Amino acid sequence: MDLALLISIVAVAIQAGVSLVYATVGEIFTERSGVLNLGVEGMMIMGAVTAFAAAYHSGSAWLGVLTAVAVGAALALIHAFLTITLRADQVVSGLALTIFGSGLASFLGQRLGPGGKPLVGLVGPRFMPVELPVLSEIPVVGKALFAQNVLVYIMYVLVPVAAYWIYKTRPGLHLRAVGENPATADALGIGVFRTRYAYTVFGGMLVGLGGAALSLAYTPGWTENITGGRGWIAIALVIFALWDPWRALLGALLFGGVNAIQFRLQAAGTTIPAPFLNMLPYLFTILVLTIVTVYESVSKRVGAPAALGLPYVRGERTG
Repeated sequence: MDLALLISIVAVAIQAGVSLVYATVGEIFTERSGVLNLGVEGMMIMGAVTAFAAAYHSGSAWLGVLTAVAVGAALALIHAFLTITLRADQVVSGLALTIFGSGLASFLGQRLGPGGKPLVGLVGPRFMPVELPVLSEIPVVGKALFAQNVLVYIMYVLVPVAAYWIYKTRPGLHLRAVGENPATADALGIGVFRTRYAYTVFGGMLVGLGGAALSLAYTPGWTENITGGRGWIAIALVIFALWDPWRALLGALLFGGVNAIQFRLQAAGTTIPAPFLNMLPYLFTILVLTIVTVYESVSKRVGAPAALGLPYVRGERTG
């Protein structure tokens, strides 16, 4: 394979994977606290539409990012209130959030343009690639890794910081304790409800940011179903990653790489039908997820947090 083509595929893989990294790491934080949120798809697409609308009307891509983060936090707060305070079924609440978010995003996309017209076809502020001095001149990988937009660079920082926070800090230890055994954590003085609220909302902020990465960087603009099921892929990648940010990065880049390859094949005029090529990233994700799940089951390694999906009631056992 030509070196220039390989570098191009790596660069596109990173661009395609960045929104998934944000959403997956956000869901990892949420699930580590014991809360299952299946509303990622709805939150992500809401982040995308509100980010683009805010950026278009304000002229600032950064304001679009802040809007998406705020919307993601608000939707996550609704989920937290229903599941933590009211102890509603987490699966039902998450699915309702996806349906609500997807429908509302479609409605807003038809009315948030100038004069209440659709957002489709509009061109607004976006995050353009910025070459980092020195780093972008590194042979072979420099252009692929360090000639990206700022949301990619933030992703580079997010993953190691998230891993360090979860595994090397006291708040991270509290997070894992709440997700594994909330009763014991409560007995030790760790605020179970406070922790679950905080990480559910923080996870929602990252999911909203993942939506903004789509509409302000990867595919600037707004189109119906812009997420293309990425919210569901993010939930699958959490399992693939075994709730670890570093493995989440790997899974997201694998998805992005397959996505980049299928685009290159279409551009090269392959005889393979386009719908089949469009299916490849999702088929690959399902295949990898299946292999990993079988492997982890056979090797009996630690999987999901023990209290995931279980409401906590002080004084009662969770399982």
